[in-house]
Amino acid sequence: MPVPAGAAPRAGEPFTREHRVLTSLLGAWALAACAPEEAEAVEEHLGTCGPCADEALRLREAVGLLHPPESLDLDPGLRTRVLEACLERRPPRIPVPEWAAAYDAETARLDALLQDFGDAEWRAPVRLRWYEGDAASTRRTTVAGVIAHLMTVDGLVAVTLGLDDPLGDVAPERPTPSARTEAYWRSAHVPPTRSVRAPWREQSHHLVRTAAFTGGAGRTTVPYGDFDLPLHDAMLDRAFECWVHAEDIAEAVDYPYGPPSGRHLHRIVDLAARMLPAVLEHRRLSGLASPVERHLVAAGEPGRSLRLEIEGSGGGEWLIPLDSPAAKGSAEHEVAHVALDGAEFCRLAAGHVPPQEAAAGQVGDRDAIRDVLLAAASMSRM
Repeated sequence: MPVPAGAAPRAGEPFTREHRVLTSLLGAWALAACAPEEAEAVEEHLGTCGPCADEALRLREAVGLLHPPESLDLDPGLRTRVLEACLERRPPRIPVPEWAAAYDAETARLDALLQDFGDAEWRAPVRLRWYEGDAASTRRTTVAGVIAHLMTVDGLVAVTLGLDDPLGDVAPERPTPSARTEAYWRSAHVPPTRSVRAPWREQSHHLVRTAAFTGGAGRTTVPYGDFDLPLHDAMLDRAFECWVHAEDIAEAVDYPYGPPSGRHLHRIVDLAARMLPAVLEHRRLSGLASPVERHLVAAGEPGRSLRLEIEGSGGGEWLIPLDSPAAKGSAEHEVAHVALDGAEFCRLAAGHVPPQEAAAGQVGDRDAIRDVLLAAASMSRM
């Protein structure tokens, strides 16, 4: 007795290979939902039946539209979850401190991206972007040049922790990130190649291990030439730059790359939000931000504030004092409210998004909003 359309044979019965039965299975075959014997029968039939072959092709194309391509990258939170599960069974003798965890995770993600790069990918052109003053700046390099840049700037933290400087004798007197990078690029006999990956990754391992041993105790600060950062914040800064430049590299080789996990993204956003008042003050002294002669505030007192609302993963709210870095953010003195996505705010702070295009929502004092968005972009550097 023939099997009804779409029905599977009973155990021990041969599979019916009638045209109408096989045609009814084309949808399931396109979705890879057929039993093995059904799939074999359908595929054999497609080799001899033109109309069914055409229909099967259309169905497969439709299935492809229903399932857009996904990144082959692992979920950025997967590594953390696996480690946490392992550590519940066997706690580490010297755990990675929370303030170094974001750097540890982001360097591992970038290293995984680089794992299978061939010579063509290492030579792929990359455009570095940042803001100087209120103007966008760019610099062309390669994927290998970006890794060399990360290694030389990470070297600022390495030297602070007593590790070797990757620049050696060519380290400039003024340790700005751009000066160190240019010094490395000039001293290289040939443009950086895949060989830069091993020393960069080894240095990142040493940084995490040393941070775990020292615990970041004391008032250790890392000099950036124009300013200093506490060690804890410097490690967050290096995690931030590692992620941003990993996105630059992924874009250069046309590969998807996502933001950090929510808890790491939150810490990076918090660092940028805490730095904004000092950046605003610096821009005001340089004539790049609105003056505040009428809004002088004593240190520790509440003053005019902007509410920075970060949405999505890593989100939260921060009250940014507008008149002095020593003032206290105050909801009662709120004059403006800006809402942005977490990753978008970080890309703004990295100089990858124009300030006028960054905010999803803006309410209140237009000058204050403009000053804060430009200040965020001005935190970027090569």
